[in-house]
Amino acid sequence: MTNRALVIGEALIDIVQRDGQVLGEHVGGSPLNVAVGLGRLDRGVDFLTHIGDDERGRRIVEYVEASGVRLVPGSTSAARTPTAAASIDENGAATYTFDIEWQLSGTPEVAPPLVAHTGSIAGFLDPGCLATAALLDAYRLAATITFDPNVRPALIEDHDQAVDRINRLVEKADVVKASDEDLHWIDPTRTPEQMATAWQSLGPSIVVVTMGGDGSFAVCAAGTVRVAARPVEVVDTVGAGDSFMTGLIDALWSLDLLGADRRADLARIDVEALEGVLRAAAHASAVTVARAGADLPDRAALQLG
Repeated sequence: MTNRALVIGEALIDIVQRDGQVLGEHVGGSPLNVAVGLGRLDRGVDFLTHIGDDERGRRIVEYVEASGVRLVPGSTSAARTPTAAASIDENGAATYTFDIEWQLSGTPEVAPPLVAHTGSIAGFLDPGCLATAALLDAYRLAATITFDPNVRPALIEDHDQAVDRINRLVEKADVVKASDEDLHWIDPTRTPEQMATAWQSLGPSIVVVTMGGDGSFAVCAAGTVRVAARPVEVVDTVGAGDSFMTGLIDALWSLDLLGADRRADLARIDVEALEGVLRAAAHASAVTVARAGADLPDRAALQLG
């Protein structure tokens, strides 16, 4: 086992629009943001994705490598690099329209990681979602599994099938982070608290729910912890959840709670330690929303904040 993270999931180019005008093109994708975020925090990261060997794909490769992230061989075999048209409203929130194909083939050329993370499109979109789930099964023998469903309704044709796939990944995971919006889409009849408790009973040691400006809460065997959002002037919310996820993994890493051999210790985390983890994640997210786009912080930026 290595002292590295493996992130599995989509990378794409966000074409940002406001009032019908294209403001620019930016590297994006929820798992990519987590990989880059961990790389900027000086963690060793391998990133398995599916992009094209084209101009946009090369831009993504340069972006992840600039943050110290290693792209897993075979990640540039797509016919074209995926895009997401991100329409920004007056509150700075983004709505996405996607052009993406998600596929994985073969076994990644990486040593068993300390932590394996996936989320968003990689967890539900055919055909690659089945390969993603199979890889997590294989890596669970060595790694802590973390998962962020980060639901993209625009890409989902069969709600029940998507929910079933999400639930299966929750069962495999040790740490799950979801937004209240994700949970409402998955099951609008239950409260976020009810959903988090139900998911935690499926197997994860920790289930975290983010609620934007209303802060976050987490459920573990020892109880429930709530943390307020840090007061900050919001530029936009792009990458906020990914930055929170990055901070969550990083904080657990610092507590030496990652890796399959630490699974029992992670399951026994107490509410005081979990509150510290949530505060660290909230801090990372606050730094990101105070910046334009998904610009996740490095270690120096976190210390300044």
